[in-house]
Amino acid sequence: MIQRAAKTRLLQLLGQFPAVALLGPRQVGKTTLALSLTNEAENSPLYLDLELPSDRAKLADPELYLADYEDRLVILDEIHRLPGIFQTLRSLIDRRKRKGKRTGQFLLLGSASIDLLQQSAETLAGRISYMELTPFLESEVVGFSPNAAQALWVRGGFPDSFLAATETQSFEWRAAFIQTYLERDVPSLGPRVPAETLHRFWQMLGHNQGQMLNAAQLAAGLGISGQTVARYLDIMVDLLLVRRLQPWSSNVGKRLVRSPKVYVRDSGLLHTLLGIRDQETLLGHPVVGSSWEGMLVENILSAVPANTQAWFYRTSVGAEIDLVLETASNQRWAIEMKRSLSDPKPSKGFYIGCADVKANHQVVVYPGQERFKHDAKTEIMPLDTLLKQLVRQEIR
Repeated sequence: MIQRAAKTRLLQLLGQFPAVALLGPRQVGKTTLALSLTNEAENSPLYLDLELPSDRAKLADPELYLADYEDRLVILDEIHRLPGIFQTLRSLIDRRKRKGKRTGQFLLLGSASIDLLQQSAETLAGRISYMELTPFLESEVVGFSPNAAQALWVRGGFPDSFLAATETQSFEWRAAFIQTYLERDVPSLGPRVPAETLHRFWQMLGHNQGQMLNAAQLAAGLGISGQTVARYLDIMVDLLLVRRLQPWSSNVGKRLVRSPKVYVRDSGLLHTLLGIRDQETLLGHPVVGSSWEGMLVENILSAVPANTQAWFYRTSVGAEIDLVLETASNQRWAIEMKRSLSDPKPSKGFYIGCADVKANHQVVVYPGQERFKHDAKTEIMPLDTLLKQLVRQEIR
């Protein structure tokens, strides 16, 4: 079993808050991670899958049923199936707090529907913390097999895709996942969107991986309005399937772009949407560079310290930084991504951007293993070294 880096953080939050919401797409491993806490708890957790009618029936009177489990962590899976329970959870949390139990009462698993977030935020304000579980990260699979990092890039990080016996089985799992998500899961979370239209929209985002959003072009291609494009994008972002990276917008006296960059978050889903079945096909496809960039963005943003803000930087004349991070300790990182072993040096526009954003750290991430200085201010390093540097700077 591949150990999830998120487990340590999840245990920490359960020790601080009465309720924790673990959010992420379906099949990402939320239930597996939650059930792995069995050995960590003093008493075995109570697990209820709210997609099962039998478990939902147990909560017909949640106050009465849960009163028997005050000394146990209660795990409620697919919490969006029973949105009316949040008010009861609030009352139970407050009642137990008066009895001295302040933390680790409820773990709520959900697929990040908009309604779920709004309801829990309103009724459990101050009592709940949110945590996202992503597909596998590179740091979690390194050592699993000799070519684990390459397999992660091609197959993506959903466990059933990454661990499939063959490339064909991995691709077929992802194709079925996409179809099921669009036809069953998206409608079950509220939005009523034609599955075929949303599939084409998702596919068009894939063809424009890592590019600035052109809503007018997407609207024309789909025969819909710009407002509908915005609504579709909101759905995919809220379901944690697409990342919308906002542009740096501080006034530096230059014409900065205003449109966000958009990424399909899991590289395996991206490749399936574009019909890319294996590494050889990927290496010859125009999306190869932006696919690799998107995978790095996900790995970096999943591992950075809490309260880190992220942007990209681009001016109308072409000065650009792939990723700008500002940490809680006011450290500002300018990160460029170069999928080149022989010549991973940054462009002139990178240095212009670094000066504009007043970067404390200038880094180029490349697929090699060595770390070295490119110039007095800029270092070239692999992904794992960058992540260690980010954590080390925050601990100091």
